[in-house]
Amino acid sequence: MTPIISAKDISKRYGSAPLFQNVSFTVAEGNRIGIIGPNGSGKSTLLEILFGRVLPDTGEVAVRKRTKISYVAQISEFASGDTVRSVVERALKHKSGTAETADNMDGLPFRAIDALARAGFKDLDTTATELSGGWRKRLAIAEALVQEPDILLLDEPTNHLDLAGIKWLESLLQSAPFACVVVSHDRYFLENIATEVVELNRIYVDGLLRVDGNYSQFLEAKAAYIHAQGKRQDAVENRVRTESEWLRRGPKARATKAKARIDKAHEMIQELADLNSRSRVATAKIDFSATDRKTKNLIELVGVNYSIGGRTLFEGLDFTFRSQMRVGLVGPNGSGKTTLLRLLQGEIRPSSGSIKRADALRIVYFDQNRSLDPNVPLRRALAPDSDSVIYQDRVVHVAAWAARFLFNGEDLNQPVGRLSGGERARVLIAQLMLQPADILLLDEPTNDLDIPTLEILEESLLEFAGALVLVTHDRYMLDRVSNTVLGLDGLGQVEPFADYSQWDVWQQLQEKKAGASNSATQSARSAPADSQRAAKKKLSYMEAREFAALESSIAEVERGLETTRATLADPEVQSDAPRLLRLCAEADEAEKSLEKQYARWAVLEGKNG
Repeated sequence: MTPIISAKDISKRYGSAPLFQNVSFTVAEGNRIGIIGPNGSGKSTLLEILFGRVLPDTGEVAVRKRTKISYVAQISEFASGDTVRSVVERALKHKSGTAETADNMDGLPFRAIDALARAGFKDLDTTATELSGGWRKRLAIAEALVQEPDILLLDEPTNHLDLAGIKWLESLLQSAPFACVVVSHDRYFLENIATEVVELNRIYVDGLLRVDGNYSQFLEAKAAYIHAQGKRQDAVENRVRTESEWLRRGPKARATKAKARIDKAHEMIQELADLNSRSRVATAKIDFSATDRKTKNLIELVGVNYSIGGRTLFEGLDFTFRSQMRVGLVGPNGSGKTTLLRLLQGEIRPSSGSIKRADALRIVYFDQNRSLDPNVPLRRALAPDSDSVIYQDRVVHVAAWAARFLFNGEDLNQPVGRLSGGERARVLIAQLMLQPADILLLDEPTNDLDIPTLEILEESLLEFAGALVLVTHDRYMLDRVSNTVLGLDGLGQVEPFADYSQWDVWQQLQEKKAGASNSATQSARSAPADSQRAAKKKLSYMEAREFAALESSIAEVERGLETTRATLADPEVQSDAPRLLRLCAEADEAEKSLEKQYARWAVLEGKNG
């Protein structure tokens, strides 16, 4: 494949410590490269060097002529007063140097309208700063796409996206005509989109390991590399031991052979020092403390309803959180996951129903907003009252406590506001670990954490003796940690599942049912009449009436959806942006309605065995 960008022997440092040294990196047509590595290894800086925003200290970057590069930063920010429309208009002008001719009465080319519609935007005049973090991320990606790049650079694009948004991005990248380079710690995302994985890490001789394939194939190659490096280290240690003993005996260096052996011995000693240095990998030490509570039932929800702004998030919710349960909350942005955590904590009250908590229940809450005072020095954030903390009945000096979370002595006096997102997350985890808990409420604890820290966090949560309620868009963590999943639809329904995988399979089935609705309805209609009558006999009177009405309702929605889809294909409609957006929204609502109706139809049908 033809290289588009070629970086050769580049190095970059901030302060005294180098991020990376003498790294070579190429991007070719069709590449989908995932970049991983520990926090502070220089992943974001490498992207900025490829984009041209940052210059390397040494080395050079060559870009093919007329190459268009788009870059989506880790934090999606827009100017005050920006609307969805103005952001895209500015991106179009940036692409060509002049405003492009509109294909429709809305003033935007059709491809721009199409990109926004696919990203889910229905109102182009929405103020960008009023969007949630997930929708700002979608807008930033759409802004990059309308520039028709040859290479798209994405820095942590799944942060703040909900599960639907992550799957949308996966689908977009899998079928993209451009190359992309993605910095991500989302392991399932890398598994699904990457054709190559690169890890920046000082443990490798060249500063990085690049493997063709997805994340699973990368892990296999990394294990083989580490194994080979370990064997080499053992062999060098044995040779160094032999040569060191020979050197101690004081050989005379006048002979040519003796001098050559002395030089070789020193080379091997240096190689061993390099191997030992690269093999020492520091990781955060995370271990949450549980209380000795023996109570089984911790929080009981009975008939809980919660509405806000005329919208019902939960309706008739009955659920009991018990000791050693690890509950994952899943659902789209705005479905009420954080609201449910606030209800459990007692920060807000339900609209109706009751929440019963065990006596003297100790709840520890991780806030997704990373609420730390930016002016407080790290020393005080880790140890508020003195230069030590009490952890599991032991006194620990703040310097040792900081080292546990990969901070050194020089970091202790810098303000928290200068820390990266991953470092702030580690500070919050450090604070939580000092509080023994009966139940942990964790709201998006994985944002900005690198993969080694995520793995350690997962181990700690699996070993935690209390209960856990976890909100995260990290599907790998949900699948590994949770033993119960509550699926929220934001319309009042909350359904329990055995684990994330079961919920994911259920979601996929709903999508397939919506996509193949005609055949499914036909199958239901062609079932023998006596079989349907027998089925309905097992339902209550009201359920039987509902079951009978569902078939005609599904058929009606399907007919409307077919009409809408046919209208969307009309060239005149495609040139009428307001109508196009309205019809896209109608089709989306119809598909959601079909999903709910098919889910209910399946439940009623299931009652009949």
